[in-house]
Amino acid sequence: MADDRVDPEKTRGAQAGLTDARALSLERVAIRTRDRAVTHAGWRLTVSCAEGEGAIVLVENSTAETFLRGEGVFLGWPRERLEAAYRDLLPRAEGPDFELNQLG
Repeated sequence: MADDRVDPEKTRGAQAGLTDARALSLERVAIRTRDRAVTHAGWRLTVSCAEGEGAIVLVENSTAETFLRGEGVFLGWPRERLEAAYRDLLPRAEGPDFELNQLG
């Protein structure tokens, strides 16, 4: 009997229309915008897939204001598609999300 289960790592990025997508790095970057005189922090997710390489940069100016910018393969993508790809391609944590330390 064949195993019909699908490996979730193999399908990452498929929802955004990418083939064999994998995150190469997630790094904190400094971002300057034209409308503000301050430097903001953002997250740059670098991705490699069969279509090529690219990056999605996420900038959070405030809790209500978030910007996404696509580079490489993601250049010109609409905001909704960038958001879906960013969420789908974020590296997954290996261990539990929350752990209480036992003290004393």
